[in-house]
Amino acid sequence: MIPYGRQEITQEDIKSVVEVLESDFLTQGPQVPNFEKDISSYCKAKYAVAVNSATSALHLACLSLGLKKGDWLWTSPITFAASANCGLYCGALIDFVDIDPNTYNMCPEALEKKLAKAEAVGKLPKVVIPVHLAGQSCDMKSIYKLSQRYGFKIIEDASHAIGGQYLSKPIGGCQYSDVTVFSFHPVKIITTGEGGMALTNDKGVFERMSLLRSHGITRDTGQMKEPVDEGWYYQQIELGYNYRITDIQAALGRSQFKKINQIISRRHEIADRYNKSLSDLPLKLPCKSNEWHSSAFHLYIIRLKNRSRRQQVFKSLRDKGVGVNLHYIPVYRHPYYQSMGFDSSAFPESESYYQEAITIPLHPAMSIQDQDMVVQSIKESL
Repeated sequence: MIPYGRQEITQEDIKSVVEVLESDFLTQGPQVPNFEKDISSYCKAKYAVAVNSATSALHLACLSLGLKKGDWLWTSPITFAASANCGLYCGALIDFVDIDPNTYNMCPEALEKKLAKAEAVGKLPKVVIPVHLAGQSCDMKSIYKLSQRYGFKIIEDASHAIGGQYLSKPIGGCQYSDVTVFSFHPVKIITTGEGGMALTNDKGVFERMSLLRSHGITRDTGQMKEPVDEGWYYQQIELGYNYRITDIQAALGRSQFKKINQIISRRHEIADRYNKSLSDLPLKLPCKSNEWHSSAFHLYIIRLKNRSRRQQVFKSLRDKGVGVNLHYIPVYRHPYYQSMGFDSSAFPESESYYQEAITIPLHPAMSIQDQDMVVQSIKESL
């Protein structure tokens, strides 16, 4: 079975992990802050907080932006559940904004209409989380302009998007957001096994995320309520979490990150080859890179023009050894969220996407033969 995505671990990666295993630090050591510096420098953000998952990063970001019980968080329905769950962890209420039919990301026009209605009834969101699906940036400039008008905070869920660009700048620089979150799960662009990172240009948000990452405990006398001089002294000043990442994971991430340009280039090569090979088929292919965005191509998503055949094509490809998948079932369709009373007819573009989309294999370790097999299988299945 050719998987839709998978990690590629080299001998260099293994060596970097072994070096940590043979060092004095396994959990909190020099590799974690060095990894944070690597990513923040690359993305041109001031601060970074590495954590044990992107879900943890989303949660910390919400808390640090003051999201609380009774507030509203809005996100895209076409995403992994964590983009919405992070708001529920804070006691917030959740709603969704329909997607753009071409990018499959949060639609700025749909957002603007929803904001106008929400303002009229006093239910504006405290936080909006646009999701960079498949590695392609949302129209962040338009969303940011709306945030200035309506007063909400922005968290970019860029779990798919490290290495991508928006307006010729790396995704993650937070030019149009308060926080950006990356994922380092094994199928993502680079991996730490499990892990994530939050980036920000706001020192206060950075300090609070750093505090909450480690139980709400600090050794910084500047943060203590009653500082003392003893070198052993520390204080818990908030109820935090154990969201820390280890030096072992950070070492793997740093080794993987050294290859980021090579990885993105290879993903683009595969995507370009798919674009040429599949262009004559009854499919809608992903948006190509243009003057305002360059996707990281974490995923390659096709949409069937004849949606009635989606299930048959999906099963046929699996039977042929092509590990297709679906990204994603709309969050409001999950039983847990259905109980909140969401009406699927309120999200027509998300519903159309859900009925037509298939994710086909794309990862740097794919050979030309693998890709030819995928393309031939798609042609046969259609």
